[in-house]
Amino acid sequence: MNQADVLDLLRSGIWAVIWAATPPLVVALVVGFGISLMQALTQVQEATLSFVPKIVAIMVTVVLALPFMFHVLSGFWEEIITRIGGVPP
Repeated sequence: MNQADVLDLLRSGIWAVIWAATPPLVVALVVGFGISLMQALTQVQEATLSFVPKIVAIMVTVVLALPFMFHVLSGFWEEIITRIGGVPP
C-alpha cells in the first residue's frame, strides 16, 4: 500500500462520515433555526425551549436514518476489507 492508496482511503472515510452525519446535522440546523426564529418573534428566551426539541428531533432522525447511515458506513468498511485482501504480503 503506497501513499496514494492511504490518502484515497482517508478521503473515502471522510466522505463516508460526512454522508452518515448529514441527516442529523441538517435536522438540527432546521429545528434550531425554527426555534430561534420563534423565540425571536415571541421574545421568550428559555434555554430548554431550544435544547429539548433539538434533542428529540435528532434522536428521531437518527432512528429513521439508521439504515442509510449503516449502508454508507458498511460500504466504506467493505471497501477497506477489499483493499486489505488485495495487499500483497
